[in-house]
Amino acid sequence: MSTKEQTETNRQLRADARRNRQRILDAAVEVFSEQGVDAQIDDVARQAELGVGTIYRHFPTKEALVAELVRQKFLTFAENAREALDADGEPFEAFAALLRRNAEFCSRDAAVQHALSASGEALWTHAQPEIEELVALTDQLVTRAQAAGTMRSDISAHDIPMLMCGVSSTMSHDFPGFDWHRHLEFVIDMLRASGHTN
Repeated sequence: MSTKEQTETNRQLRADARRNRQRILDAAVEVFSEQGVDAQIDDVARQAELGVGTIYRHFPTKEALVAELVRQKFLTFAENAREALDADGEPFEAFAALLRRNAEFCSRDAAVQHALSASGEALWTHAQPEIEELVALTDQLVTRAQAAGTMRSDISAHDIPMLMCGVSSTMSHDFPGFDWHRHLEFVIDMLRASGHTN
């Protein structure tokens, strides 16, 4: 095989690996969204129509796969935060809209709900760069709303993940009276500066 042919073969192998990795992630989103973290690698393999060995070559453990799913979610949260920063309108309302948007996103994914409320340290370590980016963007949104006088001055960007984890932890409960939307609106009202209403 010539050097050119070997280079092309390697390129095709890398492209195949990228496609397989994306197939795994897409399948895992569906499987874990339906079953939560009780889903097994075998379930993901069936959904992706790939062998279990292929899954393990990309993700050696189920925890590693869940960690990557959560990292991807934080990438989405950060992108939503960037869009909120670019949005026109009153700063606090842009921030509140971001919380509602990210909460709706979490509500459709049982795996993320569990991960945000009950995950171990390793998962958070895997997503640390994305979390730090999200906190930095959130800090800009908080600072802007506080400068406008519509957000409490004692709130920091580091308070928001804990509050949103609390909201996420209620999403999987379907007991009478459990409504995470109502819970979220209480959180938003708590963040609002005294004397300001939407």
